[in-house]
Amino acid sequence: MKKIFYFLLAMLLMGACKQTLDTRHIVVKVDTSKNPGDDFFDYVNGIWYDTARIPASQTGVGSYSFLNFPQRIRLQKILDSISKRNNQPGSIEQKVGDFYASGMDTTAINKLGYEPVIPILKSIDAITDVASLMKFVADAQKTGNTSIIGFYVGPDDRHSTLNIAQFFQTGIGLPEKEYYFKTDPSTLQIQNGYKKYLSDLFTLTGVDQTTAEKNASVVYALERQLAAAHRTNIELRDVKANYNKLNVTTLSQKQPNINWATLLNDLGAKADSINVGQPAYYDQLNVLLKSIPINDWKIYLKANSLTTFANWLSKPFIDASFVYTKILTGQAVKKPRAEEMTQAVDHSLGHALAQLYVKKYFPDAAKQRMAELVVNLKKAFEVRITKLDWMSDSTKAKAKEKLYAFSEKIGYPEKWRDYSQVEIKREAYFENRLAANKNDYQYSIAKVGQPVDRTEWLTTPPTVTAYNNPPLNEIVFPAGILQTPYFDLYADDALNYGGIGMVIGHEITHSFDDQGAQYDKVGNVSNWWTKTDYEKFKKKTQQVIDQYNQFTVLNSVPVKGALTVGENTADIAGVAIAYDAFKMTEQGKGTTKLDGFTPDQRFFISIARIWRVKTRDEFLRMYVNTNPHSPARWRVNGPLMNFTPFYNAFHLKAGDKMYKSENERITVW
Repeated sequence: MKKIFYFLLAMLLMGACKQTLDTRHIVVKVDTSKNPGDDFFDYVNGIWYDTARIPASQTGVGSYSFLNFPQRIRLQKILDSISKRNNQPGSIEQKVGDFYASGMDTTAINKLGYEPVIPILKSIDAITDVASLMKFVADAQKTGNTSIIGFYVGPDDRHSTLNIAQFFQTGIGLPEKEYYFKTDPSTLQIQNGYKKYLSDLFTLTGVDQTTAEKNASVVYALERQLAAAHRTNIELRDVKANYNKLNVTTLSQKQPNINWATLLNDLGAKADSINVGQPAYYDQLNVLLKSIPINDWKIYLKANSLTTFANWLSKPFIDASFVYTKILTGQAVKKPRAEEMTQAVDHSLGHALAQLYVKKYFPDAAKQRMAELVVNLKKAFEVRITKLDWMSDSTKAKAKEKLYAFSEKIGYPEKWRDYSQVEIKREAYFENRLAANKNDYQYSIAKVGQPVDRTEWLTTPPTVTAYNNPPLNEIVFPAGILQTPYFDLYADDALNYGGIGMVIGHEITHSFDDQGAQYDKVGNVSNWWTKTDYEKFKKKTQQVIDQYNQFTVLNSVPVKGALTVGENTADIAGVAIAYDAFKMTEQGKGTTKLDGFTPDQRFFISIARIWRVKTRDEFLRMYVNTNPHSPARWRVNGPLMNFTPFYNAFHLKAGDKMYKSENERITVW
């Protein structure tokens, strides 16, 4: 019945499609006073950029991840309505509604102060030696209070059909390793802000100011020693270096202070072997567990617990957390409580809330249209593989096998996550957060040694994102991104292929970027390349690194080409694949102008529109240092300056700032 309803609805809307298209030709006003060949991002988005105002509670505004702000308003309206109803006990409506209501009851939360974490602090006080310290660490992990052990369960990179216990570097509070060792003014400000945040948290628990500042110094010094053993974000891109499957008995002998056998037992992750992504971190941890006094470790664990739970506590803790956030990201004021609680529900009971979202906002017709686009993009990519002049026929055959072994997930999961074991009470916010975290942990730990569930989603459907999951050789497009400016069920092909088409091409390419290319068609890390072809491929990705190293933001902050190479490769190829697929459509084959623009021009305008983003300077500086994506301007200008059809569409010529001679234009795929 539901399918019939949506079919009839789709037919009615399709009947109005011609009228709709007349009003959806171009939804941005380009700045015709500017030369598109100098800065295409500015040509398309400049008028918007100059007038856009970043909400005081946000770090940026515009498309992609910043679309999650209006998404949260949608979700908030659902929660506002659901939380006021008398819902059936145990239903998803009751769980998400009461969870939201418990977080909105700030009077009750403020009255409790830091009372909810007192039992945790007392447990830390009871630690007497390394063994009891590690027992606390394992037990805390089950509630989301992670500290010196980074743990998750996921596919074995060499046997991708089986889940194994995996461990990664962790233990620090600043965004990444280099923040502890840089001495530039902006980084020093962040370091000092972080130390003050730690000190403030201690004073809020009754510690005197002098002791609180001393504690903060102890924590920072300990974290700095842990950070010294971290790999950088660029080093973490080495897929093979992150695979170190080790026997637990051997590992326990090598790192006796961690006592891996006991740790795994306490975690509930019984296994003969585990993957330790960054062994040097655990070597360092093993040493520090003995060399650092237990009392210093207890101070560290208290600080870690307080930072973990600060935003679940009373207003003074939330305020202290925000002061640090403001330094780190430039966010001017705190988000409204309702927005924060909407995020909390999405984080803790996301697939329950998603069911309500999908019913309201995502019709079946959109899912079908997306499936058609994916098929066309895959066809276009196959043609591009065939035409490559640098790859041998044998490697091309392997690449095509991998391409057609892809699976696609669109909109929402085939089966929904079960939250029946999560007890949610309307008057117990802190306990609700813990209950959800414990459920997440049990959900994860049950997968150790079990076959990989290929239906599982790694994000919630309302989230504005898309991703490629190499061990499953899958591409995923949640309902959240299937909206304007990325996708419009009733817009013309130029907008959709330049929008979501580019995203589809981007995600397909991730299976063939510097990391994804190391996984075979079934998701195992294995070499399916000839030696010569792989050497040619590495030379091409190095060209991408070298080119993006030349781009800057904030006048002088360079883009990190080696950190962003995977995303940049996917952007460059994503544009090309989407364009080829667009040229298969009737509109793409034609030359009919709409609103004064040719089909090709509209396609490229759509690409610029989907990365229409404006951020605060502090956020952008952190983004460049930590994010594997290039800033928005270079997600537009970078790929287009390498793509000859863009030159033809907008008549670029030598002397234009984006112009590169044909032999300088990079084509990887």
